Amino acid sequence: MRSIRNFVFWTHLVCGLTAGIIIFIMCVTGALLAFEKDTIAFAERDNRVVDAPYEAQTKPVSAIIGAAKQFRPDSKPSSLLITNDPTAAVMVALGREGQVFVDPYTGEIKGEGAGGVRSFFRTMTDLHRYIAMSGDGRPVGKAITGAGNLVFLFLAISGLYIWMPRRLEWRSVRPVLWFRAGTSGKARDFNWHNTIGFWCSAVLVVLTLTATVISYQWASNLVYTLTGNQPPPPANANATQAPAQPAETTANIDSLWDTARSQSPTWKTISLRLPVAKDAVFTIDEGTSWNIFGRSTLTLDAASGTVAKWEPYSGQNSGRQLRSWMRFTHTGETGGPIGQFIALVACLGGAFLVYTGFALALRRFGNWRKRKRNAVVV
Repeated sequence: MRSIRNFVFWTHLVCGLTAGIIIFIMCVTGALLAFEKDTIAFAERDNRVVDAPYEAQTKPVSAIIGAAKQFRPDSKPSSLLITNDPTAAVMVALGREGQVFVDPYTGEIKGEGAGGVRSFFRTMTDLHRYIAMSGDGRPVGKAITGAGNLVFLFLAISGLYIWMPRRLEWRSVRPVLWFRAGTSGKARDFNWHNTIGFWCSAVLVVLTLTATVISYQWASNLVYTLTGNQPPPPANANATQAPAQPAETTANIDSLWDTARSQSPTWKTISLRLPVAKDAVFTIDEGTSWNIFGRSTLTLDAASGTVAKWEPYSGQNSGRQLRSWMRFTHTGETGGPIGQFIALVACLGGAFLVYTGFALALRRFGNWRKRKRNAVVV
């Protein structure tokens, strides 16, 4: 039993030293990204809210898109998001050029959003996913962070095993259950490492497991297989060459939008991918699922306006629903602000685990060198 514990300990130590820097970067950026959407929404609060005149009619969708194009003539709208709230501005995404918020009653441009805040979070996301690699280096960066995440998963599980006292008695558990005052050096780092590991490991296991599903196709397919469903084919499985950029068709976009609205009378938000060519693909948040991030997809034939495909969230198989749930559990958003706060604390805890782990390892190495030097002298 002791040999197994020693094996797990040394494997834990070597893996932590090998992937520690990557794990530290992912933990710090993960903590900063925990409240990304809330921070952006707060920074853009003046742009996102409009005055709702009494019984006033909103402008057609085509006019809103036209207002965005007139404001930024060189940009190409990539999507449109309308919220079912009379005081909410319409957001028109402009691809890499950012976005603009349009007053749905007057067509006035409310603003372009908090560019600096969005740029900061894009940088944090690039660090978190690709360790800031860009272009052709992104697959390499993704492979590195994916491997680092797998190591982090092992560290979280093995750390709990190492933490477990040989005797589950209160006097054995208490010293490694909470922070002790008045300690310094090795004793402090050991106490911090054990205490933070105990309180954060369970959450870190969840965060790293869900990240594995996001990072690896085999893990995503496993979710479908374990739920008894057929994994979907890779997105580029049938793509032999890059499709030509579709020509934009907006002649009947207003009637298409009316059809999308009537498809789900309880809709909370509706977004449309642009440009519209053969098909108009709407993403509808109905707000009726146990998963607050459940989305339904409506595909309309752009020419005739008929429904080509309706994929309600409630009709999706359990594998696809679970996959969607894991996506937002990774960021803590499934639990709302409380879940996001727990994810933030766990990420900060992970960063401190790296720090204290390195400190303990360096002290161990220093003591080993000292013993070896003394042995030579003797």
